[in-house]
Amino acid sequence: MSWINGLLLLSGVLLFVSVLASTLTARLGLPLLLLFLVVGMLAGEEGPGGIVFHDFSTAMLIGQLALAVILLDGGLRTRASTFRVAIRPAALLATWGVVATALVLGVFATWLFGVDWRIGLLLAAIVGSTDAAAVFSLLRNSGVRLNDRVKATLEIESGANDPMAILLVTVMVQIILSPDEADGWTFVLLLFQQMGFGLATGLVGGWILARLLARLRLAEGLYALLIVSGGLMVFAATNMIGGSGFLAIYTAGLIIGNRRSHATEHVLRVMDGLAWLAQAGMFLVLGLLVTPSHLIEHWQLSLSIALFLMLIARPLAVLSCLWPFRFAMNEIIYVSWVGLRGAVPIVLAIYPLMMGVPNSLLLFDVTFAVVLVSLLVQGSTVPVAAHIFGVVVPPRNEPTDRIEVWVGERAALDLMEYRVGERSRADGKHPDELVAEEAGANVRCAAVLRRGRLLILDASTRLQPNDLVWLIAPDDMAERLATAFAAGRADELTAHAAFFGEFTVAADCLAGDLANAYGLQLAPGEAGLQLAVLIDRRLGRRAVEGDRVRIGAFVLTVRHTDASGRIDTVGLKCPTLPH
Repeated sequence: MSWINGLLLLSGVLLFVSVLASTLTARLGLPLLLLFLVVGMLAGEEGPGGIVFHDFSTAMLIGQLALAVILLDGGLRTRASTFRVAIRPAALLATWGVVATALVLGVFATWLFGVDWRIGLLLAAIVGSTDAAAVFSLLRNSGVRLNDRVKATLEIESGANDPMAILLVTVMVQIILSPDEADGWTFVLLLFQQMGFGLATGLVGGWILARLLARLRLAEGLYALLIVSGGLMVFAATNMIGGSGFLAIYTAGLIIGNRRSHATEHVLRVMDGLAWLAQAGMFLVLGLLVTPSHLIEHWQLSLSIALFLMLIARPLAVLSCLWPFRFAMNEIIYVSWVGLRGAVPIVLAIYPLMMGVPNSLLLFDVTFAVVLVSLLVQGSTVPVAAHIFGVVVPPRNEPTDRIEVWVGERAALDLMEYRVGERSRADGKHPDELVAEEAGANVRCAAVLRRGRLLILDASTRLQPNDLVWLIAPDDMAERLATAFAAGRADELTAHAAFFGEFTVAADCLAGDLANAYGLQLAPGEAGLQLAVLIDRRLGRRAVEGDRVRIGAFVLTVRHTDASGRIDTVGLKCPTLPH
């Protein structure tokens, strides 16, 4: 029994140290996933921990289980509106983008290593896909808000490109070990089998789990266990019939997450912790596998592969995928840069080792080094690059907290918490007076907390800075209400005006009317168009918040889109007049 307690103690110590050290990585701007890898390496055979761990089968099992949980959590948090914005470009990136990256990098790797072309292509296939764990984690914790087109493209690509990467690795291993049995039809058949079965089982499994979630009455903690166990059943069953379990569990998460029910909030809260545990455990185990001296031995080859992948192979693949959809060049460059590599390439690199492919240990070491460089260089510059390439939009005003209270199978109340800011519109007003001015009859004040204690409301009550106000309000009122509670309102409007423009115009306003009012010069036939139509026509793509169109010295910026993706309001930025 002592070895069991020792294993539990070791696991607890590694996780505990990693979580505590996360505060340091946040200050340094480094991705947390990199920390877990480094802690695993330090605990390994050549680190202070001295743990000898070469069980690749166990590592593969842990990696697949963790990736399944991470993809399930990612699907649960992805809104259906994301797919309206970027499904076609992201789908092309998740398929042809992986193939194009592998082809370009494979040629370079074959020349650089001086090996058989099949080994070079196998290495390229292993590192050809972006990693969902790294992308989901870094985008959601970067502290910047990307425009919806870029964010949706990156999230969907990372969640959907695993099947193509797995397929390429499987085919290349088969070509190396059994060249007589490999042909083009096998590749095509495997592709349709992986994608088709993955989507089908994911849709069916997600629908069944969503129905169960809405109808069953369980203890709060059991809802997440139901979804995780059901998701793993979908994942394993899909793999058993030859489909992509990763695509299936991500699709199932999408279906469940977009069918709101009384249990959705409970599931998301627990899943957040499970996803972090899965990421930490997976990267710690993968860190234990690596031998640092091998990384040092091959550092020049590894660095060359990593730089070529980041600066040439990935950008060329992204350009070929996004250019037809009229992405702006700054968006293409940013999507290229955030091609983060993480656990998926390392897990894929274990497969050739287990199958006995020649030079597979070299491929594993190089893959691990490429992942380290990607997380260190690309992962730490996600927010900085977003500002440099101009894909950031101002953050929305949001409640400090929100809770869903379900009062029936299909009816829920949104409870939203706001903190009263100094010199805000809420400061000094009665809660009911503020609600009447800002939102009308659709909003009610549920409670006010002052210095941690519930305040009894009467006619003389006035809100003070740092009061916490809980409102029952519809979701579409959240941003407007947050503006009323925001501190330094004048400064905030100035920041928004610098991005969106000094004036707000309705999207259904005729371009000709705006032109007459401000002296704009329109192209022939544009005067009778609504501003929303004019912007869409000039962009040649679906507009998202932050998209801009220039009319002479004036700039029209999409300020807000509705739930269906149509432009709601437009900001007008006037030229600076000379003094």
